[in-house]
Amino acid sequence: MEKKSDPHHLDLLSLAREGAALSGEGALTAWPRLLEERFGVDLLAGSVMWHLQGRCVPKLGHGDEIWLDLNAEVNLPMQCQRCLSPVLTSVRAQQSFRFVADEATAAALDDEAEEDILVISRDFDALALVEDELILSLPLVPLHDMCPELLPTTAVDPEFEMAAEKPHPFAVLAGLKKGSTN
Repeated sequence: MEKKSDPHHLDLLSLAREGAALSGEGALTAWPRLLEERFGVDLLAGSVMWHLQGRCVPKLGHGDEIWLDLNAEVNLPMQCQRCLSPVLTSVRAQQSFRFVADEATAAALDDEAEEDILVISRDFDALALVEDELILSLPLVPLHDMCPELLPTTAVDPEFEMAAEKPHPFAVLAGLKKGSTN
């Protein structure tokens, strides 16, 4: 079931109890922290697509656990760390979150739980969470599969080698000094 709600002010409890989903697409310019990771001005940069699914998981004797499943993706121009030119990078985030009543419970469960634990809110900014997860999913070292420009294959600069072969201008003085000490 697709639910019409404001993703900036989401009632997570209602979303989960209804088993509802929320999806959207937005221009990259609407995601300021993600936009900071962009390299250059690339018109091929795609929009951010996201999908949220709320769910309740029954827990014996303690009521239901509230969960939110997040899927998001964007094509983001980044700087290739090999050739230093722009590379369009497909970034995908897929994560599930379990929500608890308060910070103390979240802190107590965080070390032992495999999933991410967050505090539930009736006014939750789901799009900030989407942006956080996309930023966390960025590659540490963006690279082209094959760089568009030829890269130098040697670590030695030929001009540096030629300069090293020329005699040092004070080498003659050093020779004169050795000759005068005898």
